[in-house]
Amino acid sequence: MSPVLAGVLQLTALIAALALAYRPLGDHMAAVYTSPEHLSIEKAVYRCIGADADTRMRWPAYLRGVLAFSAAGVLFLYLLQRVQGGMPLSLGFASISPAQAFNTAASFVANTNWQSYSGEQAMGHVVQTAGLAVQNFVSAATGMAVAIALVRGFAASRTGELGNFWADLVRGTVRVLVPIAVIGALVLVACGAVQNFSGIHEVGQFVGGSQQTNGGAVASQEVIKELGTNGGGYFNANSAHPFENPDAFTNLFEVFLILVIPFALTRTFGKLVGNVRQGYAILAATGVIWLGFTALMMWTEFAHGGPALQAAGAAMEGKETRFGIGGSSIFSVATTLTSTGAVDSFHSSFTAFGGGIQLLGMMLGEIAPGGVGSGLYGMLVMAMIAVFIAGLMVGRTPEYLGKKIGTREIKLAACYLLITPTLVLGFTAVSMVLPDALDSMLNTKALGAGSHGFSEVLYAFTSGANNNGSAFGGLNANTPWYNTTIGLAMLLGRFLPMVFVLALAGSLAEQKPVPETAGTLRTEKPLFTGLLVGTILIITGLTYFPALALGPLAEGLS
Repeated sequence: MSPVLAGVLQLTALIAALALAYRPLGDHMAAVYTSPEHLSIEKAVYRCIGADADTRMRWPAYLRGVLAFSAAGVLFLYLLQRVQGGMPLSLGFASISPAQAFNTAASFVANTNWQSYSGEQAMGHVVQTAGLAVQNFVSAATGMAVAIALVRGFAASRTGELGNFWADLVRGTVRVLVPIAVIGALVLVACGAVQNFSGIHEVGQFVGGSQQTNGGAVASQEVIKELGTNGGGYFNANSAHPFENPDAFTNLFEVFLILVIPFALTRTFGKLVGNVRQGYAILAATGVIWLGFTALMMWTEFAHGGPALQAAGAAMEGKETRFGIGGSSIFSVATTLTSTGAVDSFHSSFTAFGGGIQLLGMMLGEIAPGGVGSGLYGMLVMAMIAVFIAGLMVGRTPEYLGKKIGTREIKLAACYLLITPTLVLGFTAVSMVLPDALDSMLNTKALGAGSHGFSEVLYAFTSGANNNGSAFGGLNANTPWYNTTIGLAMLLGRFLPMVFVLALAGSLAEQKPVPETAGTLRTEKPLFTGLLVGTILIITGLTYFPALALGPLAEGLS
């Protein structure tokens, strides 16, 4: 079987699996967030945290819950790393330095999982399981809660109420993430992933000598890092490590985990607003972008232009032979079009245009299908922008799902769109004029050009501000400058957009739905889907094209 055919068959199998899970999972999540009953375990959690899960919150109260819970998570995870050296099961590792502890705490609470350290050489079992793995669950549940709050804003009529953050957080964790994670962990363990609390031991190498390695609760953390679109890795090699991702089947299974909830949330959206065709329209837009990017990536990597790549048969440098070009390309696009950031290959070793596709995928705002929760609310904001543009074209007041998109709503949406580019381009520009930041480009001199080094820095801040977490490689990010600035980019890139999303949800919830008329734009039709896709690509292109021209485009054309 040719590698190209193998890649196409993998993609076909993935699409079929996602299609089978789409309706039942989407309907289940709709039922979870509308159920009037609380499970016994949920009631116990509410008592422990002192929350009244039946109180209806307006957007300021909902936002305070999100920010307070996340701030507590940053503080707890920071302190846990700082005292690691004195805890049991630390594997002899020292406590984490203040700058790196802040960076890691910000990273995992922000659903980014950017890691400026080697997991198997820095973090003990307690930090990995009680700290990092827990944040993988609750940060994903927080993103889902904010997305559901925005959907409720569209569905509400002059109430101003968005539900209850604590109920949404706990339900998303207990009823959605944990059950799927348990099943997924069993699948990975059955396929050879590691799940233990072993210490450090010596293992032999094929070329002679030995090296130290350790086990851990790898399978359980691997599942939730993919399912919650968190990213990161128990080991420095991430999902390229055989303990995390043993073979081609687990590779495709992990891609399925990355995509299944973001895609299924479009069904949940349609159910909650009372029109599943609206959900299908959003699904179509995200699906077109995802398939387009995947096809481009596979074409770019299989093209193997140049004598070195032709001799290898394809762009295999930096990729695992057990996954091949097809599996690596599918995984790469899935992880950069969502906010996952896990990698099964070395992104810096992709072709120049392949690296550009990865960058552009994150620059879209990771909305196709995007992160768990964040992808849906990001796409809905883009839908409102598309409706506004259509309204300007025909001279009508724009409406979306029966709600008028007025001055306040479009200002909030514009603020949402401007935050991430400001962080990415601002921090990248400053890094280009600081000698210490430039010295972190480890392979720029070896390549004899600065375009690849620029791409490394641009990728780092794009990954951080978009809460992706993957790294381009070749950049020493474990410095005070990068630990601090990327940490700030992750926190601001996560929570400032949430402020505007929840304010937007509150504004929509205060409106009374307006009836459809003959002049109402039908947002469930293919025409609107095309308008939405075009709006996303044009806005992203106008924002980031100059930076892309200095990085991957310059390298690819040189």
